Amino acid sequence: MVQLINLKEIIIVNKTESAQKGRISDYLVDQLEARILSNNIKDGETLPAERELMNQYNVSRTVVREAIATLSSKGLVVTKPRFRPVARKPDIDSALNSISGIVSHLLSEADGVKNLFYTRLMIEAMLVREAAIHANKDDIKALRQALEANYLAINDSDIFHTTDVLFHSILYAIPNNPIFPLVQKAFVNWLSGYWKKMKMHEQRNEVNYYAHKKIFEAILNRDPDEAEKALREHLTNGWKELEETFKS
Repeated sequence: MVQLINLKEIIIVNKTESAQKGRISDYLVDQLEARILSNNIKDGETLPAERELMNQYNVSRTVVREAIATLSSKGLVVTKPRFRPVARKPDIDSALNSISGIVSHLLSEADGVKNLFYTRLMIEAMLVREAAIHANKDDIKALRQALEANYLAINDSDIFHTTDVLFHSILYAIPNNPIFPLVQKAFVNWLSGYWKKMKMHEQRNEVNYYAHKKIFEAILNRDPDEAEKALREHLTNGWKELEETFKS
């Protein structure tokens, strides 16, 4: 007599096995993460071979690969085809890199670019206030040189864009906090594709140069309110121009 297959039981078994595999994978992630953070596996060192991990933790190849994928998404390992994963100690740069995929998804949603752009505006509004109060002679010199380079590049949009990024990067560097320059680098990476869609021309470059000059003069005069006002005006106008590219 042929025994009928109970599909419901099979589904339950499969779900149970998947849940157990997930728990085992999480356990392996915790173990390897602890070894990386404690320097048992040093920064830049390759992880044990796949087979070695399978034997050491008594897990399947699938579990090992799932755990490595999770560690990679956390920025704790770097993976390349045909090479063993390399441990990477977490830092702000790797943390920002690990969320790039999420940010790209958010940018594709309605108001995604606008939300990120205004996040940048709020951060830079705080930074120019900080610069107006605390910028030292070297900071002022760096801003002045970036502004001069900005002026000289008005007729060349590609170079102008580079000097534009440089001017803003100095604002992120003035607090002497290593996190801010990395945040600016992330903003540039996330938004550069949208900037490139904008029409670059000498008139627009000139407007942006004078906006930078206005920000610089407010910092030079130690006027945080005027510096923030100039920055907000500059970036708000920048957003309006960027927004037009979505409509065309």
